Amino acid sequence: QVQLVESGGGLVQAGGSLRLSCAASGSISSINTMGWYRQAPGKERELVATITSGGSTNYADSVKGRFTISRGNARNTVYLQMNSLKPEDTAVYYCNLKRLIGGMDYWHWGKGTLVTVSS
Repeated sequence: QVQLVESGGGLVQAGGSLRLSCAASGSISSINTMGWYRQAPGKERELVATITSGGSTNYADSVKGRFTISRGNARNTVYLQMNSLKPEDTAVYYCNLKRLIGGMDYWHWGKGTLVTVSS
């Protein structure tokens, strides 16, 4: 069983910053990708940023230059530093872990944390 627990969401004014954290527990493959996705009201879930176990990162165009994803030393944690927040960043942010085992990808999700950016 894999569990993902997010923290750090909240209410912030436009231009402000927030830092999201996610801790993974359970059977975590050494080869994996962790990341953040978000879902705004009435919209589909979308990728925000991912980071591989090797440290390679990928960002949505809408957050490049404003958000930074990183992993903790224990490799089972992932952070999302969000700067220069905009009202359109308002969404539920979900932590994701994708494990590669035996050539197959296994996806896991946290319950989400709400980020609200006021104008």
